[in-house]
Amino acid sequence: MTYSGIIFDIKRFSINDGPGIRTTIFLKGCPLRCVWCHNPEGISPQPQRIYTRKKCIGCHTCVDECPVKALCLHPEGIVADEERCTLCRHCEEVCPTLAMKFAGRQWAMQDLMEEIEKERKVMTDSGGGVTLCGGEPLMHHTYLMELLTQLGQRNFHRCVDTTLYASNDVVRQVVQNCELLLVDLKHMDSDIHRRYTGVPNEPILQNLRMIAQMGADFFIRVPLIEGVNADETNIEASARFLESLPWTRKTVNLLPYHDIGKGKHEKLGTQYNPDDLAMATPGEATNQRCISQFAAHGIKAIIGG
Repeated sequence: MTYSGIIFDIKRFSINDGPGIRTTIFLKGCPLRCVWCHNPEGISPQPQRIYTRKKCIGCHTCVDECPVKALCLHPEGIVADEERCTLCRHCEEVCPTLAMKFAGRQWAMQDLMEEIEKERKVMTDSGGGVTLCGGEPLMHHTYLMELLTQLGQRNFHRCVDTTLYASNDVVRQVVQNCELLLVDLKHMDSDIHRRYTGVPNEPILQNLRMIAQMGADFFIRVPLIEGVNADETNIEASARFLESLPWTRKTVNLLPYHDIGKGKHEKLGTQYNPDDLAMATPGEATNQRCISQFAAHGIKAIIGG
């Protein structure tokens, strides 16, 4: 049986989502609600309208041609009646300046494979492959497993970028059908983890232990944020936990905080960091202290990646 998945972006020639040059597929939908999320268009599993005010020339075309009259022009730009809107995407089709676009559309498996195949030579020659991320790709288990199977049959290197917030069975199946995982580790304290992401961390830590015991190859990625998880206590707890795993690679990518998601929230009509929680980019002293803390436990920490 062939399934369709909702994908909100395809990034070609990626060099930060696994080894070599890669094609990265972004699946839409995530069970987490990270306050700092830099891909907020990947949170909802449904297609969403993205309106870029600075591109809008106020031509009224989308308003006039909307089949259900869900749009109107206000001084602040185009405003949509979400109860009327059917997400038909006609406004995207008629907008002359691309001010109105949609994040997310269905891709049949065959169409997606044909798209991926376009960059086969570049990926193969560089030792790269295909990375599946989101959102959270494990949220779409059936489609993800068919996608991994199809990629494997075509001899692509398969990498999955995940939070591991899923059932043990789903994680186990994914591990058995890919070559590499990029795993987020956001905080060791479950209550703090829930405050900033909306979910507890116990399932994530349990799955991390499991994939290490399975002998899976994985990198750890830590979004490093002052005021959230860059403090000495959390980094020490993270390093001790990772040291305890039967894990050969022992490499952590520290990803310093940025607020690129703020502009995306504005285009989606949603709010970035609605509770105004304190978050900041760590300074060089903090970065080096974190690197030293991980090194003391036999783990190589790299800024970026």
